[in-house]
Amino acid sequence: MKSLDFYTAFVQLTPSLLEALWLIIVLSVCAFALAFGVGMLIALGRIFGTRPIQTVLTAFLELIRGTPLLVQLLYVYYVIPEIFTRVIELWIPDYHMNLSAFAASVIGLGINYGCYLSEVFRSSLLAIDKGQIEACLALGYTHRQAMFHIVIPQSFLISLPPLGNYFNAMLKDTSLCAFITLGEIILKTQAYASQTFLTIESYTIAAGIYLIVSIPLGQAVRLLERRLRKHV
Repeated sequence: MKSLDFYTAFVQLTPSLLEALWLIIVLSVCAFALAFGVGMLIALGRIFGTRPIQTVLTAFLELIRGTPLLVQLLYVYYVIPEIFTRVIELWIPDYHMNLSAFAASVIGLGINYGCYLSEVFRSSLLAIDKGQIEACLALGYTHRQAMFHIVIPQSFLISLPPLGNYFNAMLKDTSLCAFITLGEIILKTQAYASQTFLTIESYTIAAGIYLIVSIPLGQAVRLLERRLRKHV
């Protein structure tokens, strides 16, 4: 029976995983920024949009929430560039669209989480008393000014705790990006384990890296939630 060699795996693998950790942090920040914008636009469209807009947005939400994130990442990385290539080739021969694994990861994660964040934003917007908008209109504000200066800032405070939880979940879901060749923690762990056969050690170290990041982040979200409750 082969003995475990955590020391060797730690010394050889950890520097590579720390580089990958920086990559997934940057990826998570970029994807979450996209998700925030997508989620807010969908929430506003479903609340204030016309009936056709609401129908289209609802259908889009069902499509995204009804398919796995991994399938969406694969679709963005492999299928969408092929579709664009075939369409643009009608006007520009020999055109080929390339989409990097990082860009595909940002788009896939951003759209997926944006759909879930839209429900957070929608519920927080609806939680604001409509009387505040009426008061703003009585004071001479336009409806748009009332929304952007009064309603949305207050709803953002309400949605902060779930936003933190979704960011933590996204950070862990970046592991799925290994399937579209992004050099993050899981892909580098797989490569190292296949070369050295230190499978137990490699994946245990990778799990430890995720725990070191996600546990403090989760604690920070809970602390933020407790502090916000005191001011409600």
